[in-house]
Amino acid sequence: MATPLLGQMMAAPLLISSLLTHAARHHGDTEIVSRRVEGDIHRYTWRDAEQRARQLAQALRRLGVSDGERVGTLAWNGYRHLELYYAVSGMGSVVHTVNPRLFPEQIAYIVNHAEDRFVAFDINFLPLVETIAPQCPGVQGWIAMTDRAHLPASDLPLLCYEDLIAAEDGDFAWPSMDENAASGLCYTSGTTGNPKGVLYSHRSTVLHAFGASLPDAMCMSARDAVLPVVPMFHVNAWGLPYSSALTGAKLVFPGKDLDGKSLYELFEAEGVTFSAGVPTVWLGLLTYVKSIGGRFSTLERTVIGGSACPPAMLQSFEKDYGVRVIHAWGMSEMSPLGTLCHLRKHHRDLPEAEQQHILEKQGTAIYGVDLKIVGPDGEALPWDGKAFGDLYARGPWVLDRYFRADASPLVDGWFPTGDVATIDPEGYVQITDRSKDVIKSGGEWISSIDVENVAMAHPEIHEAACIAIRHPKWEERPLLVVVRKPGSTLTREDVLAFYQGRVVKWWIPDDVVFVDEIPHTATGKMLKLKLREKFRDFEVST
Repeated sequence: MATPLLGQMMAAPLLISSLLTHAARHHGDTEIVSRRVEGDIHRYTWRDAEQRARQLAQALRRLGVSDGERVGTLAWNGYRHLELYYAVSGMGSVVHTVNPRLFPEQIAYIVNHAEDRFVAFDINFLPLVETIAPQCPGVQGWIAMTDRAHLPASDLPLLCYEDLIAAEDGDFAWPSMDENAASGLCYTSGTTGNPKGVLYSHRSTVLHAFGASLPDAMCMSARDAVLPVVPMFHVNAWGLPYSSALTGAKLVFPGKDLDGKSLYELFEAEGVTFSAGVPTVWLGLLTYVKSIGGRFSTLERTVIGGSACPPAMLQSFEKDYGVRVIHAWGMSEMSPLGTLCHLRKHHRDLPEAEQQHILEKQGTAIYGVDLKIVGPDGEALPWDGKAFGDLYARGPWVLDRYFRADASPLVDGWFPTGDVATIDPEGYVQITDRSKDVIKSGGEWISSIDVENVAMAHPEIHEAACIAIRHPKWEERPLLVVVRKPGSTLTREDVLAFYQGRVVKWWIPDDVVFVDEIPHTATGKMLKLKLREKFRDFEVST
């Protein structure tokens, strides 16, 4: 085989630190605005962000954090969280964003599995930190993300974030490293077993930022003011902290206040042009705006993902408020973006109803993602918009294997997403079901297996199945189908009370129904498809 002729271009690695350096040099005066948990609005610039990130990297080095070690976060969207994103990854370590909405035992498991050296947290999470700290002996220090004046009293020997930064001068050069070095870690759950870690690289993250910014993706530019409603602990806020730096956009962080009133006031005060989040948040925002007879004076578009955007919401945004909705699909294992939905030039001539039908799909793959659907025999299915099969993906920002796992989930080089979909001749994907019975509630995942396991621990329950039912606000909620043991007089209220303290509150089923038997397949597995059909129009008891 002939030796290939190599190009004669610089071998500059794709590093996350280069995104921040670019934003500071070329968009240094562009604002980053944050509503802080301390209650005020904080303002500074991309130039300030890089300076403080360098100081933070110095401080973490002084604490002994070395290359490849993990630093955890339990934090809302804000400028200090942004500094951790860039300081930890930029210095060669790994930023590990932890979802604080999980049950404390799950959080402790995740922190321990990741082997976090330090964990930085917003001060309103102190009770959670004090609960899990005794279960996390490997954590050498807990960093309160505040200043000395707001440092809360605690029996834990807390480190003060602002004190750490103030002690450094920022004379820190971002190191060069292999672009394939690990940069970030997120854990995903929703299937049986413990949460699994997805370990991103500098290369995958930078490429994802490029892809996300494309005109037929999120269409980002330096003219935008971006408000990420999607949490920074949820798949890196869909990459927005990185693509905002790449494009030099203004960033507006909402902190912990995600109610309709708080978001609307921030949108209007800061001239937000672009946002992204799950349908549940937008439902609250639209309800508030409608109640006051308000309008969006600057908001142009929003990406909606996490769960399917209801057609009525899409129409309300576009027809009532002139805001373009970009329907999207992705997952933690894909960094997360896979598809985004835009009309093409020739679609402009279609009737409005046909355009609407297209926009309700999850969209087409952006460059960097390749997709296919396969049938039960593993053969690729046609893109005809009718055949549906298991959705597979591959690409430079798609997972190869889970963190600290020996086996790879890939099948012939493709990642099985767990979703079932159709793809039409133009490449538009429509998710029709999930091959695993994960329940998506407000953009968060609930494991039906874990819910069932709690029920099965009840002494009067013979068998239980958890399925998703539609909900006007949360999109999906869990319904528990129960077979009582002979002679039992167990009630709905008895079952729901049994869940208290055993799972986080938002995992508790909305309702319980009792049946004589649960259908099974020939191999003995519960046939949840039949249950979903039976309870398709089920209305929750009040």
